[in-house]
Amino acid sequence: MASYIDKRLYDGEQVVYRGRFHGLSWVPGWLALIFLGVLVIGIVMFISEQIRLRTTEFAVTDRRVILKSGFFRADVQEITLDAIEGSAIHQGPLGRLFHYGRLTIRGRGDTHIHFPSMARPSKFRAEAEHARHDSEQEPADRIVRELDEISGHAA
Repeated sequence: MASYIDKRLYDGEQVVYRGRFHGLSWVPGWLALIFLGVLVIGIVMFISEQIRLRTTEFAVTDRRVILKSGFFRADVQEITLDAIEGSAIHQGPLGRLFHYGRLTIRGRGDTHIHFPSMARPSKFRAEAEHARHDSEQEPADRIVRELDEISGHAA
């Protein structure tokens, strides 16, 4: 089954990197089920955490960075690659040790996306920067190809 993001890509747009939750993100829901499962609240906490983890997607495409969350309604945040102005990674000691943390990407003006705790936030940021560089380079490459074609026909 195609993901929410896959179904909403523009013509010609491709996902270049998908973020994912760290394995430790699943622990709180399981702990709630194990220790509070006999109470209805433990089951509710487990189910709500499972829904949150399974319905949240984050990806870098060749045009934008996208965060989608929500089950009954979709909350989608995106920043085009050319609008990215900076980013910040927030990792505690355990996050640095186990390679997880939160990422914030800042765009022009007051635009920003706060991603949930994810596995390898530095990899996600690096892929966004790489895609941004490629998108900035692509128009120049196209001009060079067109000039080569023109000079090839003139000779």
